[in-house]
Amino acid sequence: MRFPRHGLLPVPLLRRPRPPSICFSSSSIPWDPVASAVHEGILRARSLAHTKQAHAQAASSGVLHRHLPSAAAILLAYADHGDPAASLRLFDDSPLRLRGGAFLWNALVRAFSSAAGLHSAALSTYNDMLRAGVRPDDRTFPFALTAAAAAAGDDARKGREIHGSVIKVGFFDDVFVGNTLLAFYGTLGDLLAARQVFGEMLHRDVVSWNSLISVFSSNGLCSDAVRLLLELKRSDLSVNSVSLISALPACAALQDEDFGKEIHGLAIKAGLDLVVTVGNAFIDMYGKCGDSDASMRAFQSMQEKNVVSWNSVIGSLVHAGLYEDALENFKEMLAVKVKPNSITVSSLLPALVELGCFDFGKEIHGYIIRNYMYSDVFVANSLVDMYAKSGCWNKGSDIFYRMDNWNVVSWNAMIANFAQNGAELEAIRLVKEMQDCGEFPNSVTYTNVLPACARIASLVKGKEIHARSIRVCSNCDLFVSNALIDMYVKCGRFDLAQNVFNVSERDQVSYNTLIVGYSESPLCSEALDLFLDMRSLGIEYDVISFVGALSACGNLSALKQGKEIHCLSMRKLFDTHLFVANSLIDLYTKCGRVDLGKKIFDRISNKDVASWNAMILGYGMQGELEAAINLFDLMKDEGLEYDRVSYIAVLSACSHAGLVERGKRYFDQMLAQNIRPTQMHYACMVDLLGRAGLMTEAAELVRSMPFEADSNVWGALLGACRIHGNIELAQLAAEHLFKLKPGHCGYYILLSNMYAEAGRWNEADQVRALMKSRKVKKNPGCSWVQIGNKLRAFLVGEGSQGSELELCYNELVEEFRNYCIITIREPAHSTIITPHYEYKQSMFSKKMESSSQKTAPQLLQQQSHRKDLAPQIPAGLCWFQDMLPHQDQVSSSPLGVSEPRVGSQSLKPGDSWTGLE
Repeated sequence: MRFPRHGLLPVPLLRRPRPPSICFSSSSIPWDPVASAVHEGILRARSLAHTKQAHAQAASSGVLHRHLPSAAAILLAYADHGDPAASLRLFDDSPLRLRGGAFLWNALVRAFSSAAGLHSAALSTYNDMLRAGVRPDDRTFPFALTAAAAAAGDDARKGREIHGSVIKVGFFDDVFVGNTLLAFYGTLGDLLAARQVFGEMLHRDVVSWNSLISVFSSNGLCSDAVRLLLELKRSDLSVNSVSLISALPACAALQDEDFGKEIHGLAIKAGLDLVVTVGNAFIDMYGKCGDSDASMRAFQSMQEKNVVSWNSVIGSLVHAGLYEDALENFKEMLAVKVKPNSITVSSLLPALVELGCFDFGKEIHGYIIRNYMYSDVFVANSLVDMYAKSGCWNKGSDIFYRMDNWNVVSWNAMIANFAQNGAELEAIRLVKEMQDCGEFPNSVTYTNVLPACARIASLVKGKEIHARSIRVCSNCDLFVSNALIDMYVKCGRFDLAQNVFNVSERDQVSYNTLIVGYSESPLCSEALDLFLDMRSLGIEYDVISFVGALSACGNLSALKQGKEIHCLSMRKLFDTHLFVANSLIDLYTKCGRVDLGKKIFDRISNKDVASWNAMILGYGMQGELEAAINLFDLMKDEGLEYDRVSYIAVLSACSHAGLVERGKRYFDQMLAQNIRPTQMHYACMVDLLGRAGLMTEAAELVRSMPFEADSNVWGALLGACRIHGNIELAQLAAEHLFKLKPGHCGYYILLSNMYAEAGRWNEADQVRALMKSRKVKKNPGCSWVQIGNKLRAFLVGEGSQGSELELCYNELVEEFRNYCIITIREPAHSTIITPHYEYKQSMFSKKMESSSQKTAPQLLQQQSHRKDLAPQIPAGLCWFQDMLPHQDQVSSSPLGVSEPRVGSQSLKPGDSWTGLE
């Protein structure tokens, strides 16, 4: 976005009084009517051809060799119209340069200063003047300092040298020279020197004050700029329009709208609000302070508007996100016959991108071509960005490579173009090409290219970019550090992501990136820890925070924490957001509470395809296959189009339900919908056919796949072979699996067991030996219990040595006493458990109410009966687990209090129950 910069330039360069050096009064030069007429003709020249005609007239009349103002005017006219070489030739041939003092030299210095890229030539002319023994006058130094300011990027020493000459020659008291020195040091960024020059000036005019205000405002000392305006107002000098234009950008930078309004009141009192440039500055100030209404009022109150006025209001509306209003103002601008310029279109194009009006953007592109705005780098950058975000990355690439010159914004736009449209390798290559062309990447470059590394999981390139960012200190940038965290997370290096997170500045995005990453990995508990950290640090949750935390709870089957986060989302009014609601469905269905998931689903007013997919997958996971398939069919009736995930869900349901023909029909329907099957779709189909015993057809489907099958497909085939004992096909599947996932223990064990069941012991031993040679170990089974807010895990074979296990056992006993009295006899082969009715009824009911708030013994019992997890209880705790009453041995008493049962017998107060019974 580009805003008018009229208030950000040093004032003497913006509005400098025309020096009287090329004009003489009638008292100094005798009046010459011919020379005066020729001089007026030169000043009226509006093109190089007109300048040449005036030159010929001056030469033929003899004015050129006797009238200094006319010679100087022709010299300046040639430079203004793009022919500075003619100015130099005219100067060299003029006899007046030897007897006219510094006058003609000043004109040549000024001519070169005003010409693009000839600032060094202006300084060389100044040096030649001194070598020729010509004494500088009060106009020489301002012109030379202007050239030095323009050339300050190459060498600032010449300007300081001229400053020394000013003091030596005695022109420091000249206010015009002092103002130019202020402009020089302001351009140089030497604010201390500028302040010192201002303080040492014996005479100051309003331009002096305006110059320093503008210098401070444009160099970030906004508070000082505002203070200077107040001092100017208290002085004997009157505030003018330039004073206000110089101070208003400081108000915008400080977000001090109140002081801006005071300046507005001052402008109205002084009658300066009617000045167009002042009105434009107010529009810009209000817009950057976020008050779009005040910006529009300032615009509408202007009696006279120019193209800058329209650009300012359009830019302000775009900055505030009011894209439709910006577009309406653009149309109104065209209606009143104001011609848009390059700033207009470069401000409008981002609004069209946000509105999705890409066709209108193409019309603007045509306008740009017709009005020859292609050479403007800001316009070209906006076009590249527009086509990138519309998906037409080839068009954006064509515009980029046709540009005459590129800046860092151009490269960043093109890198983003490639990265956003699936050309990740091109984006990475372009960063190297950018450096080869002499342009240095900045923090925006790294922020754009790191997601490309993340999407293709290019850890090596990501590390190279990380190292480069460290060398140039861009890694401290918040956006870069967030992009680095995201890259390492998506490359599976959570350790490196955590390291970057620990040493960087953090915001909401930093936490969300790690939370979502951990929630999709085996480290889901880390996501919940970070979620809690956000709250303790006072960082506000957003939709992504809740989605990541709920996903982690779903993967952990942590229903209790999931419910707590659900309640928190309700208090924060995020529970009705579609993404959060979909995550809640996923949480409850994964935790076995399909009923709660269905309630959430029914309450969603604007269900999308993800809502339906989550519910279908939930029914499928819980074995309610008919409900899953019916919901899939109902989804079509609701007018929603199936996507890839929808078909994965229904094919999986058909597979478990044995509905082969129906599954085939759904697969053909997906192909007819032009949805390209993925590995998961083929895996579901192989599983469907394999479970039904159609092994030949399943193998043929794998061979006919348009791409190489992955571990999911071969794993489904191996599982089907295990069911039906097809060893030959299992060998084929296992060979591929051993190559694709050589470290996965399950495939070795499955094939070994098949050989053993078939009596082929040699082959079974060979598979076990292969597994051992590759150092593949079987993952031990584990059980876990939650006591309070602590989670305790036990692995198979873990001994009871140490205090950790003993402490956990004591906590289990204490938790169980909340509703039972436990008596342990010697030897510890029997345990008497008596219901403890003195415990509060409400708390007892809460403990026994649902699986979401089970006590530790219940959780142990629940986990031990989950065949899919196959947990292993340590030997020291197995006897304790075996004595627990089963879920079907719990009944409800007349008082509404749940009572443990043994068989058909309810346990009453005072009764005993032991594991031996």
